[in-house]
Amino acid sequence: MNRINTTLLQNKKLLSIYFTAGYPKLNDTIPIIQELEKNGVDMIEIGLPFSDPLADGPTIQESSTQAITNGMTTTLLFEQLKDIRKTVQIPLLIMGYFNPIMQFGMEKFCQKCSEIGIDGLIIPDLPLYVYESEYKNLFDKYKLKNIFLITPQTSEERIAEIDAISNSFIYMVSTASVTGNQSGFGKEQLNYFERIAKLNLKNPQIVGFGIKDGTTFSQATTHQKGAIIGSAFITHLNTNPVNKIKDFIENISI
Repeated sequence: MNRINTTLLQNKKLLSIYFTAGYPKLNDTIPIIQELEKNGVDMIEIGLPFSDPLADGPTIQESSTQAITNGMTTTLLFEQLKDIRKTVQIPLLIMGYFNPIMQFGMEKFCQKCSEIGIDGLIIPDLPLYVYESEYKNLFDKYKLKNIFLITPQTSEERIAEIDAISNSFIYMVSTASVTGNQSGFGKEQLNYFERIAKLNLKNPQIVGFGIKDGTTFSQATTHQKGAIIGSAFITHLNTNPVNKIKDFIENISI
């Protein structure tokens, strides 16, 4: 069974952390992953830097720009990760935009992911119909999970289509705005979390965007299986060394 699916079976609310590969420093990627696992994180999303990350707020945009300036590339990321499964056991996903993945070559990218032990991909701008008609066979061939996103504006018909083709979890975007743009969850978002839960989807949902502390983590996981923290973690990395990751995770109070 894929590591993602095994983790989803755990009787607990899951914490996933996003960070940008090659940030703050080029060679921080592996130490950050190892430190996150050491401190109890359940899954990790490794961000593939891109020059035009439209769905990301300023914090992640700036980290992506800095990572590219540092010299991070797709090829280098795979080189950094080649031995990751010698030390890390939890699920690892790569989150990136379609353009750099296509430039690398879709099958080549999937093959490299499979070789080094990546469990899934999150490609926000890969349309459902394109995935289904052109790439689903590649994901199946290399045993990779493809994670789709839904937002408060996604229709129930569309959600049903995504649920039908998904086979791990659904990334549930808490808001229509970009990442890192919130101070907390209001009634509208809490109603959205409850509304999606009542659909009784076959795939569990993990909430992203706007989770930054124990309070927002608790709100996001009242009805959903887990939550993803990105911008707040990157902000922590801006002013703290990698060995202080423990302090950030402890503050989530999961």
